[in-house]
Amino acid sequence: MARPIWTGAITFGLVSVPVAMYSATHEHEVSFHQYEKGTSDRIRYQRVNERTGKEVDYDNIVKGTDVGGGQLVLLDQDELDSVAPGRSKSLDLHAFVDLDDIDPIFYQKSYYLAPGSEETAKVYALLRDAMADTNRAAIGTLVMRGKEYLAAIRPDGKLLVLETMYFADEVRDPAKELDDLPRSTAKPAEMKMAVQLIGSMSAKWKPKDYRDSFTDRVNALIEEKKAGKEVTVAEPAPDATKVTDLMAALQASVERARSGRSAAATDKDKGSKAKGKKAPAEKAPAKKPATKAKKATAKKAPAKKAPAKKAEAPAKKTAAKRATKKAA
Repeated sequence: MARPIWTGAITFGLVSVPVAMYSATHEHEVSFHQYEKGTSDRIRYQRVNERTGKEVDYDNIVKGTDVGGGQLVLLDQDELDSVAPGRSKSLDLHAFVDLDDIDPIFYQKSYYLAPGSEETAKVYALLRDAMADTNRAAIGTLVMRGKEYLAAIRPDGKLLVLETMYFADEVRDPAKELDDLPRSTAKPAEMKMAVQLIGSMSAKWKPKDYRDSFTDRVNALIEEKKAGKEVTVAEPAPDATKVTDLMAALQASVERARSGRSAAATDKDKGSKAKGKKAPAEKAPAKKPATKAKKATAKKAPAKKAPAKKAEAPAKKTAAKRATKKAA
């Protein structure tokens, strides 16, 4: 069972809901250290005075910022602590907003909120269900690890999820950051084809369908070198060919997406049929030899009677009778 990284209470009005916070995500990045090439010697960094080149003891290091004009403002830890947010066990809610009004770009990191105890589970469930019924998210602030965070709490099934958020001045305005955003100049036929392409590639969101392939390749590379295998460095992929005919590119993309879907469906059907025919397939080999033997005997019998010319006339009559019956 995971340990909570923060415990406290959600407070709004005169209501208090004790909760425990757990991290909702974790990354699988491979951790590397630095070594001198050709040795197993670790690389270490020292705190060095850039002017004198001498190492500086940690106790003699202060923080500072350049405020312009060559002027520095230096602050020691006591001064920073005097303005730091105090430790708080309260997650204060300021408003309930429409969940659809929050742009996901404001979200930073996700956390699970669980009831603080069995005794408080009822009020926790009440808050969760009321927010779900009204499609609302609670906006509040909390202090965690010496820093103040803006947060949104939203219902998600049987639990509440807390999203730490960026403040408004931390989100860049795209109009100021990006130049010459294109206006729509697509032709109706191009738009229709683009919509078809999106439709042919549409699927249900299944997170398990996607993996961090780079980390998988790094781990495989480490295992190969661990086993003493020689690693071959792959050639870089060629640059993409410039497409000048947009309609042709869209049409080809639609056809490729459709063929990929049909091939996947065919493979799935074959797999299903193969599973369904597993039991009869075991008996089939025993029956086939007997069937072939009967057919072979039936074919050989007329061959033995062929030399008898008298048998030809009755055979023709029989054929004629059969033809007459079919015609009737």
